[in-house]
Amino acid sequence: MAIKKAKPGDKALTKAKILDVLAAETGLTKKDVGKVLGALTELAYAQAAVGFTLPGIGKLVVANRKARMGRNPKTGEQIKIPAKRVLKFRLAKAAKDATVGGKK
Repeated sequence: MAIKKAKPGDKALTKAKILDVLAAETGLTKKDVGKVLGALTELAYAQAAVGFTLPGIGKLVVANRKARMGRNPKTGEQIKIPAKRVLKFRLAKAAKDATVGGKK
């Protein structure tokens, strides 16, 4: 079974469907594929503070956001938003090229 490219209008894959596809592609059981995905998730969470890369997909990085002024949308009152650390996901060039196409 070859992995099919999604078409506009297709629904996103659920975890169960992802397990089905990966099990069919690798010859592993769904249970084993589930364990691998679980371990990969735990590893990503544990290593995110220093950066975690999934080759060909992207990288988890921690970024520092500066304090800034914001606005309460309901009242229009200005509020101060404090500085904080956030987790971001940066897509790999290969993933961008495969999904949205390269430069034309």
